[in-house]
Amino acid sequence: MRQTIAILTFGLAALTVSAQNGTEWTERDIVKPRIRVIVDNDFGGDPDGLFHLAGQLLSPSAEVKAVVCSHHYNDCYGYPGTVDFAREKVERLLWVMKMPDVPVYVGSDSSFTDVSTPLPSVGASAIVAEAMRDDKQPLYVLCGAGLTNIASAYLMEPKIAERIRAVVWIGGPEYPDLCRNQFQRQREYNLGIDPVAAQVVFNHSTLHLWQIPRDVYRQALYSLAELRHRIGTVGETGAWLMAELDDQLRRAGGRLGEAYVLGDSPLVLVTALQTAWEQDAASCEYVHRPIPRLNERGQYEENPDGRQIRVYTKIDTRLMLEDLVAKLNLCK
Repeated sequence: MRQTIAILTFGLAALTVSAQNGTEWTERDIVKPRIRVIVDNDFGGDPDGLFHLAGQLLSPSAEVKAVVCSHHYNDCYGYPGTVDFAREKVERLLWVMKMPDVPVYVGSDSSFTDVSTPLPSVGASAIVAEAMRDDKQPLYVLCGAGLTNIASAYLMEPKIAERIRAVVWIGGPEYPDLCRNQFQRQREYNLGIDPVAAQVVFNHSTLHLWQIPRDVYRQALYSLAELRHRIGTVGETGAWLMAELDDQLRRAGGRLGEAYVLGDSPLVLVTALQTAWEQDAASCEYVHRPIPRLNERGQYEENPDGRQIRVYTKIDTRLMLEDLVAKLNLCK
């Protein structure tokens, strides 16, 4: 049984601090896993997915059962966007973090063409297998890109819907009545990777969905100076993550400005960093509402009889960044 806590022993210094009486204790002694997670992301695209994965692997309360590599847009700043390229990035990060035993799978390299036909892959099969396995710990599937693999897993085995506590998705456009900023009308980035898969999840599945839409994940905005000073100087992992971000910025010809959104890191915030009692992401804000229908243009349509979903409206960016910085420092 691969527990995140056990994985930390592979060369990483466990999160060790000195107690007031002079003795030492480690996080694995006082924080046991209380949830399971599957991480599904386009690790060969924007490097925010790699920042998220590093933080997730260092979170002792969340046992990472699988990492699923999903496809991305073709030729994103010169990156190929394939699942194999994404796997290479993940394996490199695991090598840097000295975590060779984390299970890594590839998802489908293509997008849905209709809402009835799944795209089988080892990644989708891994989601089904973990969901159908009996375990006392609740399972979350954390999606930081398109929804190809979770949609395929659902179509392959619809029973997983009642065995997954929540699919947490970074994606989807703003809700006009919830967004304080100007409503963006262009198709949202992650939804656009596989819009038909998103229709499967929204319109045709019974999956429990927690959604962090575009206006909310963009709240995770940090200056490059902050990231370079707080993360890039912290050990081999922090330096490697910053180098990945710098590579994208150079490929973009310096046209992306001096701030960056760690848009996938809210996945750690709303799962691993829940409160001790009445478990919840208590420092974030969300609403429950009937799930809208997604039309072919990637826009919401009212669906008053739809199942209830959780839509986040505000995230605790302080906790999210400080947690990552602290964990990198404690494990360097």
